Amino acid sequence: MSETTIKSNTNEQQHTPMMQQYLKIKAEYKDILVFYRMGDFYELFFDDAKKASELIDISLTHRGKTAGKPIPMSGVPYHAVDTYLAKLVALGESVAICEQIGDPATSKGPVERQVVRVLTPATITEESLLDERRDNILMALCEVQSPWQKQLMFGVATLDITSGRFEVAELDSSEALQAFLQQTRPAELLYPDNFANLTLLDEVNTCKRRPEWDFEADTAFRQLTKQFNTKDLSGFGVSDKHAAIGAAGAILQYIKDTQKAAVPHLRGLKVIRLTDNLFLDAISIRNLELSQSLSGARGQSLLSVLDQTATPMASRLLQRWIVHPIRDLTRLNQRQDVIESILNSGIYAELRHQLKQVGDIERIISRIALRSARPRDFSRLRNALAIVPDIQFLLADSGENRLQEYGKQIHAFEDLAELLNCAIVENPPVVVRDGGVLAEGYNAELDELRRLSAGAQSILEQIETRERERTGLNTLKVGYNKVHGFFIEISRAQAAQAPVEYTRRQTLKNAERFITPELKELEDKVLTAQSKALALEKQLYEQLFDIFAPKVSALQNTSDLIARLDVLNNLAERAETLNYCRPQFSDKAGIHISGGRHPVVEVLSSEPFIANPVELNEQRRMLVITGPNMGGKSTYMRQTALIALMAYIGSFVPADQVVVGPIDRIFTRIGASDDLASGRSTFMVEMTETANILNNATEYSLVLMDEIGRGTSTYDGLSLAWACADNLARKLKAFTLFATHYFEMTQLTEQLPTVANVHLDAIEHGDSITFMHAVQEGAANRSFGLQVASLAGVPKNVIHQAKSKLHELENKPALQAETQGAEGNTAVSTNNQMDWLTAKHPLAEMMADCDPDSMTPRQALDFLYLLKQQAD
Repeated sequence: MSETTIKSNTNEQQHTPMMQQYLKIKAEYKDILVFYRMGDFYELFFDDAKKASELIDISLTHRGKTAGKPIPMSGVPYHAVDTYLAKLVALGESVAICEQIGDPATSKGPVERQVVRVLTPATITEESLLDERRDNILMALCEVQSPWQKQLMFGVATLDITSGRFEVAELDSSEALQAFLQQTRPAELLYPDNFANLTLLDEVNTCKRRPEWDFEADTAFRQLTKQFNTKDLSGFGVSDKHAAIGAAGAILQYIKDTQKAAVPHLRGLKVIRLTDNLFLDAISIRNLELSQSLSGARGQSLLSVLDQTATPMASRLLQRWIVHPIRDLTRLNQRQDVIESILNSGIYAELRHQLKQVGDIERIISRIALRSARPRDFSRLRNALAIVPDIQFLLADSGENRLQEYGKQIHAFEDLAELLNCAIVENPPVVVRDGGVLAEGYNAELDELRRLSAGAQSILEQIETRERERTGLNTLKVGYNKVHGFFIEISRAQAAQAPVEYTRRQTLKNAERFITPELKELEDKVLTAQSKALALEKQLYEQLFDIFAPKVSALQNTSDLIARLDVLNNLAERAETLNYCRPQFSDKAGIHISGGRHPVVEVLSSEPFIANPVELNEQRRMLVITGPNMGGKSTYMRQTALIALMAYIGSFVPADQVVVGPIDRIFTRIGASDDLASGRSTFMVEMTETANILNNATEYSLVLMDEIGRGTSTYDGLSLAWACADNLARKLKAFTLFATHYFEMTQLTEQLPTVANVHLDAIEHGDSITFMHAVQEGAANRSFGLQVASLAGVPKNVIHQAKSKLHELENKPALQAETQGAEGNTAVSTNNQMDWLTAKHPLAEMMADCDPDSMTPRQALDFLYLLKQQAD
């Protein structure tokens, strides 16, 4: 039992009234850090104080006692709280913000306090707490028995509260769920008490168990229809998706619990249909390094090369496009058309300059909808709306019909722009608390109260001058402070000469302070004016949210259009700068790439990139790729997949010419890794990934297979590699790039007409080697394994020893098959090595000829001895 729980269970009378109040609040938020407002600080007590002091390195003190024991306590200044909240949220913690809601002047006992909001990793909206170039996704997940299949299916829902995107999907396998998690990368995931497959969630940083009834479909249906003010959900296309509805309901309940306020900016429900997308599983997303490299670095990924967007909201949209490529050719061609129009008009540099001034209005609009926007949010929205007409004019003046039509879809909101011009000062303060946000001329009553308050200083100066002359007291001063209000201060030496109408207010060490009826009357007027002005300003500020509320949806639509325009303008710039071409789509299966390049390696490499072709069609469905280590086989395979993927997000691609046919999925089996925590070796991981491909690939899939079978013995590995390739080419007919060091695999072309050999060559210079990186037809003639080992720094004596052993093995025919797969020297013929892959074993023929049912026990025993003799 925690220390806080122990304290709360003791006799309430042993605690101070304030601690009684705290413990009642804390009891409702047992697993959440409570930031308890006390004056200018947020304080934490007991276990919360100890935990926070360790997590964010703040001082732990013991101040005062309750129930006879010191109270562990730590705190942070309210004006710097965002810094500490950012650290806690980044660590996956949730924080309940407990504010003073009562009036200290009228409160008897502790000021009334209440939790006004719970901050969690996926429900934060504050600019300072968010990564501006990443979506911040809350996801809910449940599992149900499929009504038409005897297997579990998963209902998922995602919400980005910073944009209002609310999406649902139903997934039919754990593989699809893992891919969805990799694509979405939720900041926080909710799952029900009865969820059984917790190992599927290992890669999610913050997972929270929720009551099972939160996911109940009927309850969720009522919540959703109430949220969207609809009779049913048929308009969203989710009426029959009960698992997804349950997950969406769980999200709404969680938002209700944490936000303590309405969320009017949710944009209905969008159904994600996996068949609409080019599907990428979790392994392929990692192996292709789409949004981050295998080492976790963002700067060596496809996203890092393509993302030169002007606004953060466009950066987030581009990332969604990359991990969710679409198969709708109409939409893809529309994207390409806009990119081409931007290139034809040459406006991308000027357009980027204008878009940069728009900023992140997507998240600003959401904060306005949530009534949490700060003054500078309104100021930035004002600046953004001011630039929209310039963007419209630039598109209209481009001479390109597509751009002109695009500009007509963007709304300028002149009325809101004018409102913000009148309402908000040029450089508003961070918060509205101390006033000074609303501009002069916006409200006559506010202006009058401000004038009265501001005029007090000149009146005080006049009173000071007059009283000095009247009394002859040269030390007399008139001043003001927040505690004692207005006063007349006279030095101790002259205080006895103060006029009789002066009433003593305060005694200081070297002076006396007085008040007069005139000064008291002025004080009442001024202070009343100040408090009235501040209260009125806060009221008027709140009214701005009411004015914007009916237009949030239209503002979101314009935000979406501008973000999309930014992405397409960015892709136009990338195409121009990096010499990309427009890919063509074909209804015929296949991939034709002329002069293809790897988009990331090309940018990062200091050497000129060697472009290579790819030709896959109905007569050429598999390429068996051979060549030396470091020769570029993996780069060649990955660039093919990346070019195809870029085409399916609507981007131009790094090649001279590209024609892409229908593709439903991209699979990759590249690299070596283990999962020892789950008890899986490197080879086991390799086989699991291979099994996924063989079970799910279709004739429209693009498959990348690299070095299958290398994690076991040569015979086992070669057998597996041969069988996998044969299955992909003969049965599944998937478009496959199959890289291997088993040179025996090149003989597949003799048995399967849809298989072709290509290789990357190298040139040997004594003990050194030069990689050509150029793809050529036909099989390679060696792997140069010892030369690569030498380049890696293996000691020369080891290399010489290996060469001697290789020469010895090459001259032992019995071992040729065992050594050929590992090194592949051409001195050894591969003809005999393939016999065991294609011919029946003599023992198998003997067993096939026997009839066990007709044998006597004696004959069966004799036959067993015969088999043993033959085997020996």
